[in-house]
Amino acid sequence: MIKEITIYSDYVCPYCLLAERVVDDATQGQDVEIKWRPYELRPAPVPTLRVEDPYLPQVWQHSVYPLAERLGVPIKLPAISPQPRTDKAFEVFALADDQGLGHAFTMRVFKAFFQEEKDIGSPEVLADLAQDIGLDREEALTALAQGTYRQRQREAQRHAVEEANITSVPTIIVGKRTFAGVPDPAQLQQAIAALDVAEASGSS
Repeated sequence: MIKEITIYSDYVCPYCLLAERVVDDATQGQDVEIKWRPYELRPAPVPTLRVEDPYLPQVWQHSVYPLAERLGVPIKLPAISPQPRTDKAFEVFALADDQGLGHAFTMRVFKAFFQEEKDIGSPEVLADLAQDIGLDREEALTALAQGTYRQRQREAQRHAVEEANITSVPTIIVGKRTFAGVPDPAQLQQAIAALDVAEASGSS
């Protein structure tokens, strides 16, 4: 049986990209499926963060960059200001997820924003990223223009807030364990190992 790890994330959260490296390292050689789930940190009409304000540069200098260096993840604070909203990106994610490409799209968006400084709030950019992972570019643009996945994204956000009680990202769920933020590698590995124990107990 394939083990599952659920990660609630937002594409403008650098810790979500860093957490993925920890998850990837912890699951090497194992039959584990990562399920990404949307959680917009600042849904409209909440203002998004601005690079010119003190908060972002301070957090990156004192926390993000040191952690990224320890993990070996190339990352930089995007100059795009204010930061893009991510609802449209999550709409394209729904399209990708339907085709088994949710993880690939998520990683492409993270890299586009945090390594290439692309505006992931732009439909044209999102369509390019969709094409990069094998989706049809025009299908992605049409889905955004027609709002094909808009209600689905709103429902995903509602689920995260009202049912899953997510308050920050990344939130990583492994069986009965929940990790808020970038997880400790040893504790994450223990939680993954516990999935094997639970599976064996259930089958005995």
